[in-house]
Amino acid sequence: MDKTYQPEQIETRWYQRWEADNRFAPSGEGQPFSIMIPPPNVTGSLHMGHAFQDTLMDTLTRYQRMQGRNTLWQVGTDHAGIATQMLVERKIAAESGQSRHDLGREAFIDKVWEWKAESGGHITRQLRRMGASVDWSRERFTMDDGFYKAVQEVFVRLFDEGLIYRGKRLVNWDPTLHTAISDLEVENREQQGQFWHFRYPLADGATTDDGKNYLVVATTRPETLLGDTGVAVNPADPRYASLVGTFIELPLVGRRIPVVADEHADMDKGSGCVKITPAHDFNDYAVGKRQGHVLINVFTPDAQIRDAAEVFNLDGTPNADIDPGLPAAYQGLDRYAAREAIVADMQSAGLLEKTESVTNTLPYGDRSGDVIEPLLTDQWFVAVESLAKPAIAAVENGDIEFVPRNYENMYFAWMRDLQDWCISRQLWWGHRIPAWYDPEGGVYVARSEAEAREKYDLAPEVILTQDDDVLDTWFSSGLWTFGTLGWPEQTEELKTFHPTSVLVTGFDIIFFWVARMIMLTCKFTGEVPFKQVYVHGLVRDAQGQKMSKSKGNVLDPIDLIDGIDLESLAAKRTGNMMQPHKARAIDKATRDEFPAGIEPHGTDALRFTFLSLATTGRDIKFDMGRLDGFRNFCNKLWNASRYVLMNTEGQDLGDDGQAVELSLADRWIVSRLQHTATQITKALDEYRFDQASQALYEFVWNEYCDWYLELSKPVLWDAAQGSANVAGDRMSGATDNASPAAKRGTRRTLVHVLETILRLAQPMMPFIAEEIWQRVAPLAGKADGNGAQSVMSQPWPQADADKRDAQAERDIEWLKGVIVAVRNIRAEMNLAPGKSLDVLLAKGSAGDRERLAANRVFLAKLAKLESVRWLDDPAAAPLAATQLVGDMEVLVPMAELIDKHAELKRLTKELDKQDAFIGGIEKKLGNQGFIAKAPAAVVDKERAKLAEARASRAALAEQRDKIAAL
Repeated sequence: MDKTYQPEQIETRWYQRWEADNRFAPSGEGQPFSIMIPPPNVTGSLHMGHAFQDTLMDTLTRYQRMQGRNTLWQVGTDHAGIATQMLVERKIAAESGQSRHDLGREAFIDKVWEWKAESGGHITRQLRRMGASVDWSRERFTMDDGFYKAVQEVFVRLFDEGLIYRGKRLVNWDPTLHTAISDLEVENREQQGQFWHFRYPLADGATTDDGKNYLVVATTRPETLLGDTGVAVNPADPRYASLVGTFIELPLVGRRIPVVADEHADMDKGSGCVKITPAHDFNDYAVGKRQGHVLINVFTPDAQIRDAAEVFNLDGTPNADIDPGLPAAYQGLDRYAAREAIVADMQSAGLLEKTESVTNTLPYGDRSGDVIEPLLTDQWFVAVESLAKPAIAAVENGDIEFVPRNYENMYFAWMRDLQDWCISRQLWWGHRIPAWYDPEGGVYVARSEAEAREKYDLAPEVILTQDDDVLDTWFSSGLWTFGTLGWPEQTEELKTFHPTSVLVTGFDIIFFWVARMIMLTCKFTGEVPFKQVYVHGLVRDAQGQKMSKSKGNVLDPIDLIDGIDLESLAAKRTGNMMQPHKARAIDKATRDEFPAGIEPHGTDALRFTFLSLATTGRDIKFDMGRLDGFRNFCNKLWNASRYVLMNTEGQDLGDDGQAVELSLADRWIVSRLQHTATQITKALDEYRFDQASQALYEFVWNEYCDWYLELSKPVLWDAAQGSANVAGDRMSGATDNASPAAKRGTRRTLVHVLETILRLAQPMMPFIAEEIWQRVAPLAGKADGNGAQSVMSQPWPQADADKRDAQAERDIEWLKGVIVAVRNIRAEMNLAPGKSLDVLLAKGSAGDRERLAANRVFLAKLAKLESVRWLDDPAAAPLAATQLVGDMEVLVPMAELIDKHAELKRLTKELDKQDAFIGGIEKKLGNQGFIAKAPAAVVDKERAKLAEARASRAALAEQRDKIAAL
């Protein structure tokens, strides 16, 4: 093995080998285990959330594969309607100056497919970098022919059952993209806005109880005044009870609108009066339905004021009773220009009572960056009530289990208050809705135009035009678990791997994806889509902030793997769309956080970091310190393996039937291995990836490397290297060696424990596990070392109760206690680590004496002892530094080890220096001017320095007192 661990030298090589060897395909044997990757956008790049989630799924898949399951991890990408269309439109505009409308729909779609073929595989290449053991031979795309067939089938069947319909409803409308979007594509951003308080004149001479001839309503969107259909007051509000049923003269428009009683009006907010605009606000739409109002749409799809309003009844039919006229002064104005004009005209008319500043939230389209407008449009909807009932029952009766279970409540809360689902989008890229229209507006839903003509018995001369809209991507991805397996055909894959075993997902898409998959899968397969839903948190930065380019705190997982220089990192975090002053601020923040950029860490260290953070909480704070620590962990495992190989390759392991003798340390590490295998297995079964990674880390670092490898040296090394004489008190210059049988036992234990460690590590750290296993496996009789076998196809380690040795564990804990006690005394007394010490033991039990007799060799080596003997008369003990191990005293006589007076003089000098340092900080913190003017972070840093200095002084004082007492 190379002297140093270099992940870049092994990761790509091993992944290519695994893929070439078809290691990720189902074996066809054992109980099926299947898991579906949440399909990333084909336009996307791997972000921290992807990398985290994929690590969890890969760990589960590799673990189940090693347990002998017939394992399928299904991979695929989503066509990402809006994102892909925007990307290709920008590309075409940059290359030719054309728009998609210049090209036409068919030519534009051809361009999208060209882009997909050339550039659509970026994220799948990054998945490979993360070590994802997905079955690439079954890779799917939500627009491939087979999946398209499944989408059409579901749409047509739902329509035929009356569960899909077309209607005029209020939706989230993006005025830039000219399409409806889902709630998940809306970002609510807090900002400073204004609240305009307008006077709405009462009609027919009506007055309020206090004699006013108007009501005051407040709004943050004056431009919607043109579409008002009423003013609501609370039915319990005595101030306006007499006005319910009277009318308002709508300012600027002149339309008479009623005063209605509705609980939507909050008596304690503002005047208690609320303007109702059902065609431009979701809450107002609900009020309008309750009150039987009409719908008056005053905006074009560009969010400009129309020349004349569109007026509809609640059922979407046109209403001819309401005058659709709008003031000419506002026609054609952008909504914000109309706002300014309306406010100015209300003020001129004496109808602006006051304006106040407020903090409110505005909905923005996450793709366009434009403010979303609630708009009345014709859309296709799924009636979800009948679909929701079996989906709710599936969770209630335990067919689907959420992990952690509390997420069931989130699921139920949404499912029991469902609104019909808008599934149409005004885009060109996507699953085109399989509906055709005749010239009179008749609608014919079928899988093709030919089928429509046959299904509805249409004459050949009837001209049909297909609907221009496409389906919401959440509709097609809702079929993911069964559509990827060949449905509607009853394939062998569908029979074998459905329902899938578990879905790994974030809590933020329980509504948009998880719930819809459950509804559609139950409906069309009669099965649940998955038996368990493991819900993880969202990856945030170390301060708990959401990662975003605008905040400049984004981390690219590939940069964490490969490393990146400071300038490139700062440029990435700044982005190209930011204002210069913001870019400079982010650049400074990046320099402060990563003064030398990011060093390479390798995939395994990143994966292990993600696993260690996978707790049951909702937020996952990514910590660079942990990543650095787990890179060190990989180095530790690498170096430990080099030690094992150097001491076992070409050596006698007792494989030919020779006698083998296990030392106490051998029995102890084998016993501890059984505990660790049990812990890791339980943790992975319960999706406690954090506990699994912690158990592996603790065993490898603390028990195998820090203790067992050291305990193996007295057995393996000859006298010249420090072997000891077990029989005598004097330990230097010993000549007895361990027996050949004992050496064989330790060599065999070194190999077999390491080989088991690598199998336990493989689901979490596949690359380093494979590289080392190929060297270790031949020694363990597992493989020939040429890569023909892989650690990922080896059986998962099973704990063996017969190999647990409680006595060996107690004995080693005693040994460790004595060694740590001696090391503590060295540190406290400032004794050189290499100096051999004479040690006395006192006040212990007979068991302690027996353990001493059995473990002198280990004590000599690990504690660097000249001699160790039992002190029968504790009263005769010389002046010594003492530590306790249970009831037993460990004494190191200080005579001849230190010059008491010189050491006291040195410590006094150190204490004086520390006192002066502490005094300086105390003086600074006592200066009220400093406290008032300095940033809080600077003050906190000084306080932390003071606390640390005081702790250091206390330790020095304790050491001085101990030496003074000698």
